[in-house]
Amino acid sequence: MKGVWYYLLVVSAIGALVSIYDKIAARNGWGRVPERTLFFWALVGGGPGVYASMLLIRHKTLHRSFMLGIPAIMILQLVICMGIYNILYTRGML
Repeated sequence: MKGVWYYLLVVSAIGALVSIYDKIAARNGWGRVPERTLFFWALVGGGPGVYASMLLIRHKTLHRSFMLGIPAIMILQLVICMGIYNILYTRGML
């Protein structure tokens, strides 16, 4: 179980760093990070990091797809994890 928490911590940190880099790139006129890349990091478990960095640095906060999509991904992931846990628990596998 520790491995799962470490994974989520690392992926969230990467997602946050990618979001921060995109904000810096936007300000300096550098090559931008594609939006699908930010959604990718959210989908693989980095949603908390991506969302927190968006709010802290005010990046993509005017984009509805991000302000609704990232939390929706996190909620869906939570529901799926709770369902898997419930199935494993009721079958005595946990």
